[in-house]
Amino acid sequence: MSFTKIFSFIPEVSKPAEKKLSFNIKLKWTLIVLGAFFILANIPLFGLSDNALARFEYLAIILGTDFGSIISLGIGPIVMASIILQLLTGAGIINIDQTTEEGKRFFNGIQQLLVFFFIVFESVVYVVMQGLQALPGFTGVVIFQLILGGLAIFYMDQVTQKWGFGSGVSLFIGAGVSWRLITSAFQFIDQQGRNCLLDFKNTACSGKVLVLIQAIINKYPTELLASLAAILATVIIFLMVVWAQALKVEIPLSFGRIRGYSVKWPLAFFYASVIPVILTAALVANIQLFGGLVQNAVEACATGTCSGMQSFASHFSFLGTFSNGQAVSGFAFWIGSTDILTLFIRGGFLPRYLIQGIIHTLFFMIFSTIFSVFWVKTAGMDAKAQAHKIASSGLQVAGFRQDERILESILARYVMPLTIMGGAAIGFLASITNLMGALVSGTAILLVIMIMFQFYQSIAQQHSVDMNPAMRKFMGG
Repeated sequence: MSFTKIFSFIPEVSKPAEKKLSFNIKLKWTLIVLGAFFILANIPLFGLSDNALARFEYLAIILGTDFGSIISLGIGPIVMASIILQLLTGAGIINIDQTTEEGKRFFNGIQQLLVFFFIVFESVVYVVMQGLQALPGFTGVVIFQLILGGLAIFYMDQVTQKWGFGSGVSLFIGAGVSWRLITSAFQFIDQQGRNCLLDFKNTACSGKVLVLIQAIINKYPTELLASLAAILATVIIFLMVVWAQALKVEIPLSFGRIRGYSVKWPLAFFYASVIPVILTAALVANIQLFGGLVQNAVEACATGTCSGMQSFASHFSFLGTFSNGQAVSGFAFWIGSTDILTLFIRGGFLPRYLIQGIIHTLFFMIFSTIFSVFWVKTAGMDAKAQAHKIASSGLQVAGFRQDERILESILARYVMPLTIMGGAAIGFLASITNLMGALVSGTAILLVIMIMFQFYQSIAQQHSVDMNPAMRKFMGG
């Protein structure tokens, strides 16, 4: 049986019959998916004995999930499938022409099969390697629930892409980070379940804003500096990303048949948007998560309860060891990050953290650049695809004759340099903010700001199209 026949058996969310959906319909489906995400994140796995992944909160943020819930896999399978497919197509191992409808269908079909594979694979790995340990006799039940949750996230992503604003992957990350950002700033319940607002002077709060106020009242200079640094780092990161987000190159275009009317075609500095950082951060998260699972398996072997997979996992011990969800040695440590600013304030800085910070920054810059190039080539954003889109709209570069090849040559001067520089820059920003100790991880802050900015642009554009009939006609509605 050929792949194309297999693809026909894969259920998928149908596209809307209308060419352009209204603002209200897109908003409705986006809110429905968002509500479903939060509901599923609060449904615990039935038959779960021990949640060893609960300590990996940073990874949960990047993967858009809540470990121990029915959607513990989060966006992991979707992102891993995208990474693998981009590497295969970028290296020329798989040659798919995405300029044709058949090529697009084949690419999407392969990606869906990879997603299904990683849903099943990660579900089994999480349980068998005791990241999510099942009660005796409930192993199959827990795995089945994880698979159902993974499929739910996959199809919710499809619904958002076809019926809502943006993508489900961005929506889930943005929602998770926003929630944790609010709790990090204003959390008033401590780990023992005590409400610090009831005894504000004597009960320590965990939200940084409340900690700052307590430190001023109780005159604790170290806590004051640490909490103030976290808040200021978040504000500085926000301003830097907003400024960088506005950088763009504008190419003047004119309508060949309408004299005197011109538009500007914007090419953003972050040309591949947040996708490279999402893929890089997810790659780091998956390496650290797998390293934690390996450590669990090795510890199980030490107690004499080895299975075949746990014995095999011992070969990956080079990934490192973990303490309280943080890598303290091995490969996972060196590509990870540590809050250097807080260490300076509290007097715990060591030279190894500076070396780790340099390696972390280089890793993010290199892989963000690689994923940026792969994404532009596979997502139809290269100079040739953009030239075809402009030409088919009846536009041409001002001062040049209407020829798609001329358009492509002019765009080629900007597209690839922006792709490389933008990918490296966003990787640098993400890694540096990881080292500054913001309210949540720097990568998460960077992602949520850019994701929300994109959602705002998409919603604003859709609203303007709905409100202005002339704009709707121009957009092809």
